[in-house]
Amino acid sequence: GQVLELLRGVQRGSEDRKRSLGRLRWALQNEETQQKFVRLDGSIRTLTGLFTSSLADLQLEAARCLHELSHSSVPAVAEACLPVTSYLLTYLSGHSLEFMELCLYTLGNLVVESEAVRKQLLPQGIIPVLASCIQSPHEAVLEGVGYVLSQLLQAKEAPTEIIPLVLDSVLPQHMLRLVCSGLKAGMGAAVEFAWCLHYIVCRHKDNAVLLALGAVPALTLLLLDLASEIPQDAPEGLELLVCPVLRCLSNLLAQTDCQGQGQDGRLLVALFLILQYFLQQHPFLVQECLWLLNNLTADDPFFCSALLSLGLLPAVLQLLTCSQMATVLVLTVLCNVAEKGPLQCQQLLQQPLLPQLLPLLTLPDPEAVGQCLELLHLLFLHCPEAAADFTRHSGQQALEQLQSTPELQERAQALLDTVRQP
Repeated sequence: GQVLELLRGVQRGSEDRKRSLGRLRWALQNEETQQKFVRLDGSIRTLTGLFTSSLADLQLEAARCLHELSHSSVPAVAEACLPVTSYLLTYLSGHSLEFMELCLYTLGNLVVESEAVRKQLLPQGIIPVLASCIQSPHEAVLEGVGYVLSQLLQAKEAPTEIIPLVLDSVLPQHMLRLVCSGLKAGMGAAVEFAWCLHYIVCRHKDNAVLLALGAVPALTLLLLDLASEIPQDAPEGLELLVCPVLRCLSNLLAQTDCQGQGQDGRLLVALFLILQYFLQQHPFLVQECLWLLNNLTADDPFFCSALLSLGLLPAVLQLLTCSQMATVLVLTVLCNVAEKGPLQCQQLLQQPLLPQLLPLLTLPDPEAVGQCLELLHLLFLHCPEAAADFTRHSGQQALEQLQSTPELQERAQALLDTVRQP
């Protein structure tokens, strides 16, 4: 009854229509009211009529009502708003800032809840509209564009239906530009677009477009800039930008043969500055940094040598027991280095590495222990004297205890055979 009253008040067309809309907007903050409202005959039609009226203040109030509706987590409510999507897109060119912002966030919210809305927006031209909005000078509009885009890129049909359209537009070059100017321009938009790039990179195997735009050197330079800001004037929420940037770079390097594209030794120093800065407060970034370090050193002799020549090994080893995930990743990075041969293995062994590896063999995590056995295998292979040294540290007993773990049995046995050779 009350919802019908509100609708009638809005329909009546008296001069306090704006007040009625205000009351309706307030009522639509309630989930139950939202559902009752969209079920009423003519409710969306009335709201659409006001939303497209020539009276700016009524238009804005109606936009606020639609924005409240878009917050609903019930797909039926989002689908009731289908008649409005083409107007939302039309109004993204050159209305007042507040109005544009409302339209963007309304679109973003509707996109999350309903595939039907997404399917309708693509032929209506949402990608070209966003491509034009991303060139706006206004931070608030840019953040809104980032929000809509990040919702679209997370949709289940994104890899086949949305990402190709985005890559064919001017969006990627502007996204990259805004991410890389995040420290100077606006953090909010930079964070949104950094996640957008991440969703593209991790859900799309061929990233030729981003590589051609110079994403690897650009993101590398951004990390160097971020590291140079630490810790004197690191802006609030910096970790929210650092995380997707690390992931993007990591995945781009893992997917393609970027050799030579990101070969900048300063990147390693930057990584460790970022690591140390966030270690206490945001430990989740440690594994992000280590993923990148792993992908940098995986097939690349350049970064393995740089890690050693820049004296960064002690810093890597400090992270050995930081978390379960960190243990596995640090050991993987050490394996990457050890694979390069005798010279690198000798440098690892000078770190007193063996005494640090022993306690890891008793960890409950088979993945970490397996990675540790792999590292020992490489060290013994390239530096046979390490095997003798290992037995002096009572390594043989540690290996014997692993013979009862089925998945580690064979590797432990192979190492025991090596250790027992005179």
